[in-house]
Amino acid sequence: MMRALAAASRPLFSDLPSLVRSWLPTSSFKSFATVSSSPPSDLNLRNQSRGGLPRFFSDDLPSRKGGVVRVQGSEFWHMAKVLRLKQEDRVELFNGKGGLVEGCIQSIDKTGVDFIAQEDQKVILPQGMQWQVFAAFGTLKGGRADWLIEKCTELGASSVTPLLTERSPIISENRVDRLERVSFAAAKQCQRLHQMVLNPPIKFGTLLDH
Repeated sequence: MMRALAAASRPLFSDLPSLVRSWLPTSSFKSFATVSSSPPSDLNLRNQSRGGLPRFFSDDLPSRKGGVVRVQGSEFWHMAKVLRLKQEDRVELFNGKGGLVEGCIQSIDKTGVDFIAQEDQKVILPQGMQWQVFAAFGTLKGGRADWLIEKCTELGASSVTPLLTERSPIISENRVDRLERVSFAAAKQCQRLHQMVLNPPIKFGTLLDH
């Protein structure tokens, strides 16, 4: 079962203290219209990459042109081993909270990539959208849940909430981690700048209260 709820002024589920749990992602992607501290003429409502540059995640972004940050871990692997990007190749970094910086690879070594910003950081605020979309669904098994999370991310849902029913399967911590990775990968693919929130499961009867 899946129910989509739209509201113009309701608070995000993640804003409610009672729903904050350790397995929620530290950064949240919400798909909203583009509002930037810089002129936003080259950023459309879907937060698409300007010029189609490869986009990668980094918790830390340089705030000014010329700033340098180091990219390691899975994003470094994707840059260097999967896409085989080289020194001076142009890329974008985002932080999942609306921050976006265009720059290039300054250097590569065995443990990471040094990224240098070629412009000031742009901050895309979660404002300007007439509607916010919240999705809720009965817990699913296997690949069906992966597919649903992926599509909700691509379609711009602000958050997804699993519903606990009499016969719904329990979602384990490992399963939650996987669903968060699926959402993260889908957000990169469709170039969302704000991470979709995966909320803790709640009972169906309490959904509208939130």
